[in-house]
Amino acid sequence: MVMPVLDEAAHLGAAVSAILASDYPGDLEVVLALGPSRDGTHTVAETLMADPRVRAVSNPTSRTAAGLNAAIAASRHDVIMRVDGHAIIPPDYIATAVRTLDSTGADNVGGIMGAEGTTDMERAVAAAMTSWFGVGAAAFHLGGEPGEALTVYLGCFRRSALERVGGFDESMVRAQDWELNHRIRSTGGLIWFTPEMRVSYRPRSSLRRLARQYHEYGRWRREVARRHPETVSLRYLAPPLTLIAVIGGFTIGAAGLVSGSRPLTMAFIVPAGYLLGNLTASVRAARGLPWTSARWLPAVFSTMHASWGAGFLRGAR
Repeated sequence: MVMPVLDEAAHLGAAVSAILASDYPGDLEVVLALGPSRDGTHTVAETLMADPRVRAVSNPTSRTAAGLNAAIAASRHDVIMRVDGHAIIPPDYIATAVRTLDSTGADNVGGIMGAEGTTDMERAVAAAMTSWFGVGAAAFHLGGEPGEALTVYLGCFRRSALERVGGFDESMVRAQDWELNHRIRSTGGLIWFTPEMRVSYRPRSSLRRLARQYHEYGRWRREVARRHPETVSLRYLAPPLTLIAVIGGFTIGAAGLVSGSRPLTMAFIVPAGYLLGNLTASVRAARGLPWTSARWLPAVFSTMHASWGAGFLRGAR
């Protein structure tokens, strides 16, 4: 179990305890990649290392990919599983992953990123992250049948696959999982999704934090597209194209109002169409949510789409 950790004092103890309490019958170790935290994470880690199954390596750059590579290099087993410092895995998670790895012959298996919120905003973001309108048709968000996938959440890897492709690309600040899984697939490896593996994920708690997160997602997905043009798909082009269309439609429509040109004002159809789609998706995603959470959904969808699209257009370079 490899875990990149930065400023996770509040969650690290519970995350590691969940790993150590799992019902996996074989040997396991936890290797923490400790970044330069400022919140007492190192103190928590030292306490956890009283258990001989827990060790730590330094990750001075604090970058996720570098930390993962350092932890993998220090690990001793042939199966490597990534877990984040704020993720609480269920008791059968490890056993299910190893069993699926063996039964499918895959190089990496993973499951569902189960978004769950506790505040009104977090619940709205969680609903949007499990909506086709919000995130597309990715199985690790929406669930689905077991099968071959482009990428999965976190992941349980064969060490041989990681060594074959040279591990995580440390120049990738975000989207390093997607990029790694692409290289595994391009060398003949199989990435496998199973809904039996589910990890609880806490969404961002404000629109500002959500916008920052999705802006970075878009930037680094553009970098994956630059390095691997064959990965470009309509799903990833949809947010930037929608952003351009909405801004362009509103600008042209406004110019039509000013000039009195009826044909130009027809451009308002584009932003109006997006608004209608947003509101329709919000109504569907609001099922089971309290009104205090549901009211945030249109703003959440807009923030996710606009931020991702702007990040993609900006790029990481």
